[in-house]
Amino acid sequence: MITRTAREPYLETHQTHPQPITPYERKLAGSLSEIYSGGVDTLDGVVAGLNELGLHGPDGGPWTADNFRAEMRRLGK
Repeated sequence: MITRTAREPYLETHQTHPQPITPYERKLAGSLSEIYSGGVDTLDGVVAGLNELGLHGPDGGPWTADNFRAEMRRLGK
């Protein structure tokens, strides 16, 4: 077992981001955190939550399951 001290930095490769986080990405992340902290754990619930918060989808329209999946794929690259 590896023990880490409180001062030792810790970052997994999948947590890195090649460019600075954009305001859009920051707002999306905050919105998702709010939705998940409210107990939502389904795709339909996440999509509904984003729409209820008034956060527009990537094309400027409402979120759907399809455009949410596509956006998560795009942002995950």
